Amino acid sequence: MMVSKFFTQANRTIAIAAISSLGMLSTLGHAATYELDPNHTAVRFTVDHFGTSTNAGGFYNLSGNLEYAPEAKKGFVGLTIPMSSLSTGLKGFDKHLKSADFFDVEKYPTAYFKSTNWQFDGNKVKAITGDLTLHGQTHPVTLKATKFNCYDSPVLETEACGGDFETTIDRTKWGIDTYTDGGMMKNIKLIVQVEGSKKKDLK
Repeated sequence: MMVSKFFTQANRTIAIAAISSLGMLSTLGHAATYELDPNHTAVRFTVDHFGTSTNAGGFYNLSGNLEYAPEAKKGFVGLTIPMSSLSTGLKGFDKHLKSADFFDVEKYPTAYFKSTNWQFDGNKVKAITGDLTLHGQTHPVTLKATKFNCYDSPVLETEACGGDFETTIDRTKWGIDTYTDGGMMKNIKLIVQVEGSKKKDLK
């Protein structure tokens, strides 16, 4: 399968161990569990560039777990974000963002998101509230769902669920305040894409 080429069993074991150590695995009654697909899971961002243009980039090769119980209107998602995967398409800009001026990737190599509550509008996922650990600090955020769906994947031969979410965070809350006194905006828009395949028994 396509996923197996990019996400080996060893990587899955490491990712699940990391999530578990942070209390990021949740067991919901009667919930199906989905392993997040790194090819369809990412966190992208846009940030103002001194009131002129907009810079954009993203974090990739994410791992984690999704649990979903639509009948009970409950869910859970835990994400592990490797900060070294940051990419804007510009090597110099990537290096600066990874430096101590911004994300300080050497000191804080991983970020995490753990949901604490799912909100529904009828049968549709409306928003997910959770805790974002970034730059050594943890604060609550709410991800607004722009879409969420489940389908039978013809490639993976199992059910897949996922969606797109958006939020705007104040980076200074996480101690990232470089250039805010010079006119660079503190607000960062995040676009979070998650999709996972239903877990099968490992043999």
